[in-house]
Amino acid sequence: MAQTDNKKFFENLTGAGKAIAVLTSGGDAQGMNAAVRAVVRMGIYVGAKVYFVHEGYQGMVDGGDNIKEATWESVSSMLQMGGTVIGSARCKDFRTHEGRLKAAHNLVQRGITNLCVIGGDGSLTGANLFREEWSGLLAELVQQSLIDEEAAQKYSALHIVGMVGSIDNDFCGTDMTIGTDSALHRIIEVVDAIMTTAQSHQRTFVLEVMGRHCGYLALVSALACGADWVLIPEMPPEDGWEEKMCQKLSAKRAGMKRLNIIIVAEGAIDRNNKAITSEHVKNLVVQRLGFDTRVTILGHVQRGGTPSAFDRILASRMGVEAVLALLETTANTAACVVSLRGNQSVRLPLMECVQMTQEVQKAMDEKRFEEAVRLRGRSFENNLKTYKLLAHRKPESELPHSNFNVAVLNVGAPAAGMNAAVRSAVRVGISEGHKMFAVSDGFEGFSKGQIKEVKWADVGGWTGQGGSLLGTKRTLPAKHIEKIAEQMRQYNINALLMIGGFEALLGIMELLAARGTYEELCVPMVMVPATVSNNVPGSDLSIGADTALNAITDTCDRIKQSASGTKRRVFIIETMGGYCGYLASVGGLAAGADAAYIFEEPFDIRDLQSNVEHLTEKMKTGIQRGLILRNENSNENYTTDFIYQLYSEEGRGVFDCRKNVLGHMQQGGSPSPFDRNFGTKIAAKAMQWITKKLSESYRQDEGRVFANTEDSACLLGMRRRALVFQPVVQLKDETDFIHRTPKEQWWLKLRPLMKILAKYKTSYDVSDSGQLEHVVLSRPKESEAMAAI
Repeated sequence: MAQTDNKKFFENLTGAGKAIAVLTSGGDAQGMNAAVRAVVRMGIYVGAKVYFVHEGYQGMVDGGDNIKEATWESVSSMLQMGGTVIGSARCKDFRTHEGRLKAAHNLVQRGITNLCVIGGDGSLTGANLFREEWSGLLAELVQQSLIDEEAAQKYSALHIVGMVGSIDNDFCGTDMTIGTDSALHRIIEVVDAIMTTAQSHQRTFVLEVMGRHCGYLALVSALACGADWVLIPEMPPEDGWEEKMCQKLSAKRAGMKRLNIIIVAEGAIDRNNKAITSEHVKNLVVQRLGFDTRVTILGHVQRGGTPSAFDRILASRMGVEAVLALLETTANTAACVVSLRGNQSVRLPLMECVQMTQEVQKAMDEKRFEEAVRLRGRSFENNLKTYKLLAHRKPESELPHSNFNVAVLNVGAPAAGMNAAVRSAVRVGISEGHKMFAVSDGFEGFSKGQIKEVKWADVGGWTGQGGSLLGTKRTLPAKHIEKIAEQMRQYNINALLMIGGFEALLGIMELLAARGTYEELCVPMVMVPATVSNNVPGSDLSIGADTALNAITDTCDRIKQSASGTKRRVFIIETMGGYCGYLASVGGLAAGADAAYIFEEPFDIRDLQSNVEHLTEKMKTGIQRGLILRNENSNENYTTDFIYQLYSEEGRGVFDCRKNVLGHMQQGGSPSPFDRNFGTKIAAKAMQWITKKLSESYRQDEGRVFANTEDSACLLGMRRRALVFQPVVQLKDETDFIHRTPKEQWWLKLRPLMKILAKYKTSYDVSDSGQLEHVVLSRPKESEAMAAI
């Protein structure tokens, strides 16, 4: 291990002489292929032999052609495919001692002592049992003369690393399992489509989604589409829920709403552990209300289709981390599972995670439902709280009356998910007793008095809308400051919530600077980052970036597909992002790009030449397509046209070139499930902060709000694993104002992954890897709330 400046690099870590087998087991999940591809390529990259085990544990037991050595080329074109290319099966044989003995024999014959298992908790528990029995199984094989003593000594320890592939997101210890985000994409596509037909006919739709033991998909999709009612196994409804649900549905119709959506997890139960079926819910609505009601059972659609950008990136990161874990493991290392916490890969003891997962089911069986929700983790708990807050409006008589007025505005370019954030902020504000005002067209509209009060129903149906329904402009407030102060005085605005990109940050800084002149600006202000470029200092993620990544990934898939059956072709694709290379780099990782040119990593003609030579070599191995991404401002001279012409000239006779500028399509479209939920949860948290600050800064004697401290103007961002409020004054030192980016960007650490998976020799900082953490059962502090959806 090379050690420099307390950083740990992996280039001296070798897998020579090691053999790794990768298998997918249990139910399939989108993204499994991306994980298999990452394991194979990372394994080969470090010099290990890598084997596919086809048909899961069944293939391991049956042996023969089911266990095949993998090559670099054998995983090309796998990234965008759903399901699992190497097959998966439920295996009764592996549950028997004889089956595991056969499996051990098949592995030892090929010298395989490193196993990478992608599956659910059942698959991973089976792997752990196999590991614990390993030495006994080898002793039996020696006794039966199937292997010799030397082989038993040489292959004496079996190392196991797990990755959780399950659309249900039902494994404790990780924020997201491989396949969950893609399943949410399928659900939301269906819900968005159903909403239009339901509205046309004034219908009620009951949607049944997967989740036999876990309500994650039902809960998050309900949050993402603003469903009227959701039924999940972890938190069954109170007795008498039927009456409450029907009252709510009829109140919605009375309020001129033409449709109702009810989402039911397939494992939904009541307080007596009796199943609540979608058919039962439909009959209830028909009998009690007489509404035209339909049931849609999504079934295996949720498991199908191409993986989302999030799942490809997650699976690729986990696959690389799994190989690193296998290379670093010793005979005494516990079997671990590679997980995601916030935006970090972590390793956790496999059996700790399994035990906690089983604890959830036990709590549900024993009707300890509050405990079951807590054991599911902070992210699940936050989703449930936020849904309850936004979906169920309290009667006016039960609402507090704060006498505070809060204004919400969008600033900068539009980003998918902004409307979800505005809806969330408005409804949470109303729940906390504030009067909510919406400002149209950013600071420019503010100065012109384009301000109106918004009610609960005004933001209904906003979650799934793309762009900015309020309207947004890049105008900064400095030149309109006097008029803005005047409008704040006129409407008695006591707090501001800004949802936007870099302009919003500059805007809040300008308002802060003007506080000395205009007392009206001495109010709590908070900014929530929303920009496709993901270039806001103080936050690792911005609302809208995930939707843009999916647009890039989908387009790259289609473009690559256009080369099928044609001669060898390289595509040069330009992405948005200003001077920030996030979209090009992370989009490149998700789309399987060969290179991504960005401003943060300077390149010259020698690098371009080297990439051309690399692609030429790649084409000779039989791979038909190459993909190059270029961030729009990566270099003023090496433009997209220049790179296209250079590649066309240098690749002549080997490959031809095509170019594509993605442009504003990256800003458009319906927000992804991630952006809907991230926007919803972060805006709700921002409004709760505003409420707290308003009560702290209210001067009783003067009857007004006066907030003039540094911490009364904050940015709420996701930092590593937590949502954190940071005074904007403190962010100045972290900001490169010329290039409109943070000085340090976490995603740059992901760039070597793209290079490794494209077969480039590179340096990779693994300082954050390697520490085995533990699953914490105790309740985390409020400030440590998970931001990952």
